[in-house]
Amino acid sequence: MNFHARQGKLQHHLVSSRFDALLISHLPNIRYLCGFTGSAGLLLVEDAGSVFFTDVRYDTQAREEVRAAKVVIARKSPIEAVADFLGKKRRRSKGWSLGIESEHFAVAEKSRLNKLRPSSVALKDAPAIVERARMVKDEDEIQRIRAAVELGAKLFDRAIDVMRPGVREVEVAAEMELTARRGGAEEMSFPTIIASGPRSALPHGRASEKAITPGSFVVCDFGVILSGYCSDQTRTVWVGGVSKDARPAYEAVREAQQAAVAAVRPGITVGEVDSAARKVLQKAGLGRHFTHSTGHGVGLEIHEIPRVAQGQPEVLQPGMIITIEPGVYFPGKWGIRIEDMVVVTDGGCEVLTPTSKEFLAV
Repeated sequence: MNFHARQGKLQHHLVSSRFDALLISHLPNIRYLCGFTGSAGLLLVEDAGSVFFTDVRYDTQAREEVRAAKVVIARKSPIEAVADFLGKKRRRSKGWSLGIESEHFAVAEKSRLNKLRPSSVALKDAPAIVERARMVKDEDEIQRIRAAVELGAKLFDRAIDVMRPGVREVEVAAEMELTARRGGAEEMSFPTIIASGPRSALPHGRASEKAITPGSFVVCDFGVILSGYCSDQTRTVWVGGVSKDARPAYEAVREAQQAAVAAVRPGITVGEVDSAARKVLQKAGLGRHFTHSTGHGVGLEIHEIPRVAQGQPEVLQPGMIITIEPGVYFPGKWGIRIEDMVVVTDGGCEVLTPTSKEFLAV
């Protein structure tokens, strides 16, 4: 990872912004900019260079991981250490502006820093500068995400091995998560969703104690974190004898998902990708049952910008990685969702998820 280049882009942004420096507090952004993977720290980025502040718990880890920044190990809290640093460095400065990540900086922490800061330093809310940089993945990131997606796909194979009537949803999820750990995953991207029967109509129906029964769908939504990067995949499986209305509904969702994938290319808006999926389901008479957005960005976090939703104006660029996951939900009956991860290429997109989307009954 080229941390010098990433920080360099941020420093270049400072030249044309109203900020003299930026204080990065969101841990995924800190990891992206300097490599630190711990749970406490602040990164101060200014034109002259960067300084990373953490506490004594991370003395060894910070010195081993942090790149392209000076490391300061605080004997007090990182917030106090930043204030002390600013006080020594900016004592004689006037009108010095420090941007903070307003979407992530806690109100209490902002208030504390406001009290401790030197009077010459003004705190100002900064936009999501780092998140926007993270939207476009470099080749190292794409390869890490590709590996996470490939490991995630193996979890679905294990789910099919153990899924049958009478098995509890949590048992299927446990087998998947054990496979993930054995495959080298650091953790799951999010709590595994195994939602069967009427629970499959819950878009975020986490695995429960409910036993899988024949005659309905099971939505399997899961992902792993590998080398810091997330994967996200959904497949929907039918259990038992297939009802006459199951396959047509499934095929409509599959067609909608494929239409959205086919729409992905540089220069198109994410709203247009969402529209491609939505039009197919509307034509099939299922539009009102598609109740969420078509997808989202994925990377160091499971939900990143852009949001692939109706009316969203973000324009796709090569290197962006997004999910395509339309679904339909019939409360009290069942639901269907199909999800792949795709990377935007110069000429269109590449589907990273290797798992078949053919109708599957077990």
